[in-house]
Amino acid sequence: MAAEIERKYLVLNDSWRRHASQGAAFCQAYLTANKNRFVRIRTIDTVRAVLTVKFRTGPLRREEFEYDIPYIDALEMIAYATAVLEKTRYEVRHLGYVWEIDVYSGVNDGLVLAEIELGNEADQPPRPPWLGPEVTGISAYSNRTLAAFPHPDELLMSAQA
Repeated sequence: MAAEIERKYLVLNDSWRRHASQGAAFCQAYLTANKNRFVRIRTIDTVRAVLTVKFRTGPLRREEFEYDIPYIDALEMIAYATAVLEKTRYEVRHLGYVWEIDVYSGVNDGLVLAEIELGNEADQPPRPPWLGPEVTGISAYSNRTLAAFPHPDELLMSAQA
């Protein structure tokens, strides 16, 4: 088991792209999900698959169990998903921290969010210039909510405000 402590932000513009890694295409399918726990299947670049179980234990903290699974098994399980989303993930290094930038596609096309995993809840990493308002804890921006109830127009309008 590993603890995951992360914060999430809107992204203001595309200036992060000049420092980004090559993107990885994700398909995330939720087999079951509620506010404090979920089971997810993730395929990565149509060659790798991961089964993840998470339990929320605090406002920023989740206990995470993650296992590689056969890709073909993941495709079969996705057929039973309650919700699915697609995005491309990039990594951007900024002053000693690695930011994960998620560019959503499909029904959430146009939404771009940045996440950062922290060593502890008190960490305050330096903010890159392209980073917008924090949306940590706002359920509309959680991946499981975006998969089940996409609201790209509303979210995009709030990102541009």
